[in-house]
Amino acid sequence: MTAAAPTDADLIAAHAAGDPHAFSELVQRHRDRMWAVALRTVRDPEEAADALQDAFISAFRAAGNFRAESQVTTWLHRIVVNACLDRIRRRQARPTVPLPETGFNEPATPRDSMAERETSLLVRQALDQLPEEQRAPIVLVDVEGYSVAETAKMLGIAEGTVKSRCARGRGKLAKVLGHLRNPDAIANVPTHESKRAGRQPGSGEGR
Repeated sequence: MTAAAPTDADLIAAHAAGDPHAFSELVQRHRDRMWAVALRTVRDPEEAADALQDAFISAFRAAGNFRAESQVTTWLHRIVVNACLDRIRRRQARPTVPLPETGFNEPATPRDSMAERETSLLVRQALDQLPEEQRAPIVLVDVEGYSVAETAKMLGIAEGTVKSRCARGRGKLAKVLGHLRNPDAIANVPTHESKRAGRQPGSGEGR
């Protein structure tokens, strides 16, 4: 009988104890998802790659301080988003590189139609127009599905600030994307990665 695969927390502990392979396995597990988060936040593939590298270096060095007060993935998300925001602030300019119609590391599915791909591209471009302080909470809450409380911890801001920034960002997205669908249904970002049933559109309070 094969042994159960180690959990993320097991890998962090093993890395802190000196295992030379544990952190590499952790990176391999979560690299694709962290890359997607970096790309959505920075909006430039080259900058996203650099930010992701910075984030993993930071995580490698800080792993010994991980206290399991949150999920390892939440901890990694926080480090990746902060690395992205640092790069945006240093660059002090909006990215202008156009994004492809399909997301990186997102497999095509038979139900994907040209209209859906065009809509996805328009949503990505609309996200690009948001200020960084609004884009990051929108990505974490509406795209990645984190709660307002979790997002506040990742970004180091108050929950009320997350709610207000999401509300302002959703309002801007609604104006830009209003021609795509019924105004009553555009409060949430319509992406293939996150379609969460039960959300009341336009609430501005996350979950």
